[in-house]
Amino acid sequence: MLFPTLAFGVFFLLVYFTAWSLDRENGRRKLFLLLASWFFYAQWDWRFVGLLILSAVLNWGIAALIARRMEREGVDARRGWLVGLGVAANLLILGFFKYYGFFVEQAGDLLARFGWERDLPLLEILLPVGISFFTFQGISYVVDVHRGKTPPAKSLLDVMLLMSFFPHLVAGPIVRASDLLPQFERAPRLTREMATHGLLLICWGLFKKTVIASELSVNLVDPVFFDPSAHSAIDIVAATYGYAVQIYCDFSAYSDMAIGLAALLGYSFPRNFDQPYRASSMQDFWRRWHISLSSWLRDYLYVPLGGGRKGLIRSCLNVFITMVLGGLWHGAAWTFLAWGALHGGVQVVERLARAFLERYRPSGYLSAVGDRKVMPTVVGVLITFHIVCLGWILFRAETFELAMAMLAGLGRIGPVTMLTPLLLVLIIGGLAMHWLPPRAIEGVTERVKAAPSITFGLLIGVAILLVEAVRPEGVAPFIYFQF
Repeated sequence: MLFPTLAFGVFFLLVYFTAWSLDRENGRRKLFLLLASWFFYAQWDWRFVGLLILSAVLNWGIAALIARRMEREGVDARRGWLVGLGVAANLLILGFFKYYGFFVEQAGDLLARFGWERDLPLLEILLPVGISFFTFQGISYVVDVHRGKTPPAKSLLDVMLLMSFFPHLVAGPIVRASDLLPQFERAPRLTREMATHGLLLICWGLFKKTVIASELSVNLVDPVFFDPSAHSAIDIVAATYGYAVQIYCDFSAYSDMAIGLAALLGYSFPRNFDQPYRASSMQDFWRRWHISLSSWLRDYLYVPLGGGRKGLIRSCLNVFITMVLGGLWHGAAWTFLAWGALHGGVQVVERLARAFLERYRPSGYLSAVGDRKVMPTVVGVLITFHIVCLGWILFRAETFELAMAMLAGLGRIGPVTMLTPLLLVLIIGGLAMHWLPPRAIEGVTERVKAAPSITFGLLIGVAILLVEAVRPEGVAPFIYFQF
């Protein structure tokens, strides 16, 4: 059940009116939202609802045991085995469904190279939608209880709803227990500002997904990446820029709609994107792109590895490992590992450059690598954007061969067969939106929240009808559903 569909619209209206009819009975309201979330998830494959329940029970039980031991023993290192058990169990579930086939295939290839061919047990395993998101959510909950940053949930119902809540279930943002559990403990309130902001985000997300992302995907990106050798350099460059715009509009649209839907139900989700293509360094990019994942990797991987506390070389190694594992999180493929290695390697170069500048302090520069000025801002933005685009080629290509074919085609002279004036406008517009005021939707919210309800409702209705009129036929799944 996709957000930009009539079926989901009917589903959400039923959920909305029923949930607010139970606003004085918070326990029943949460139970209803949990059942609605399971119904929503079952539209992909009802069998994996059991996996959601198992994951929630597992994390609730481990966190409860950790909290009980902390009450008895205080801060004691002996409780570390419990958090290790919780993290390992979550990773085991994730690894089985997401990486089993990949590692079995690689093991088979390795054995064959040494002449030890074996028929390894290769199972056809379906990948549950959103498993990476709700698994990471469970890990963060257990670890935060272990660290004393989050008290254990007061009920299993709250943990189940935390991990199953349908707005963020299948593609994030990764909402942490410290953000959402306190909201579940009290009856929600829907203010005029929350409703206005939520509806504006939903409309904006619908436009980005169904108009910009879908048009670029169907008429430019997919055909060029399918057979790069059949296209000229201009088409390949256009497809690369087009994919940069497509993946941003596709993924940020899901986050916008998730945040907007949650707001209409009285809950607040954190911001997940902050104009990433205006970043002037790779470090800055990851402060703006998929913020809930980048902050998760920082807090639960980079910092436990030692962060920047053990010297420059160790911090460079830690950030490289973090980004490579972040690439692996996206999928079981060498192209994703290479994508993560590229982002990690560039951040290592930035850290070394910053260390050099801290030592020799050259003057007269205007932009930043990390937090140290090294080049004009425009140059930094252009370099960072094109490194990101290079990474997107690896990210989008299904194989290394296709990625290399895309790069090889950059020197091919030929006719322009794919790039049209409309597609060019969408690419330019998708990049230009990164230079709007940083909180443009919030600014619009402030201006229109005082408008009469009928007027605002008519404006929203007209906006939705306009999007419906100009969008292509059909709705493709969101890109991040596969992760």
